[in-house]
Amino acid sequence: MAEEESLTLTKGSRYRIVSIETREKAMVSHGVFKGYATIGPDEAISVELDDSHKAESGKIRLVPCHMVLAVDVVEQLKEPKKESKAPEKMFG
Repeated sequence: MAEEESLTLTKGSRYRIVSIETREKAMVSHGVFKGYATIGPDEAISVELDDSHKAESGKIRLVPCHMVLAVDVVEQLKEPKKESKAPEKMFG
């Protein structure tokens, strides 16, 4: 990856997220990033858990952003380029 490129979480990419579970223990979530969600006033990362979670496989886990300790990129998909639309009409 070029130095000038910034890394963003992209839908469909696979990540390993380490977050706070308790004061003494971290929680590890492996899976596919589905997007962002809100829990009350807080933002969260939405992850579909993979087969490494056994009984919880396929479930969606919301990890509050302020609880994230680390994010490991397992498989990064390219973010689709957003085309900026030129205004069709100008008023003034």
